[in-house]
Amino acid sequence: MSKKKSILLVDDEGSVLLTLSMIFMGEGYSVTPAESGAEALTILKEGGFDAVVTDLNMEKDDIGLEVAKAAVMKDPRPVVIVFTGYASVHNSKACLNIGVDYMAHKPVELKELISALERLLRAREQRNSGRTTLDRTD
Repeated sequence: MSKKKSILLVDDEGSVLLTLSMIFMGEGYSVTPAESGAEALTILKEGGFDAVVTDLNMEKDDIGLEVAKAAVMKDPRPVVIVFTGYASVHNSKACLNIGVDYMAHKPVELKELISALERLLRAREQRNSGRTTLDRTD
């Protein structure tokens, strides 16, 4: 049996954090919740994750960008997803420049979010194993 994929889930709204945690755990993921960008940054220093899913605006505007920057610097690099109810051209461009893998807009369509996460994790595994879909012989 393969190891559960780990997610660092970051949101300052307790109900959103709890709901998304339960949904991701129901999908078979191991979830570490963080209630602020600052807490997420501390957790990221201590360990690695397969994915980081973070809100954009929490204790301060766009702190999710700081979380995303810290995540993309990790080795191995996790999949990074940012979600927000306050998308702008500025923070959307910043996400692209940082290398965020996916940006979702609130209200988040859960099926779409889970599908994107699964697709991105598969692509990450293929990159890490040196395989691409073009290399497959099966």
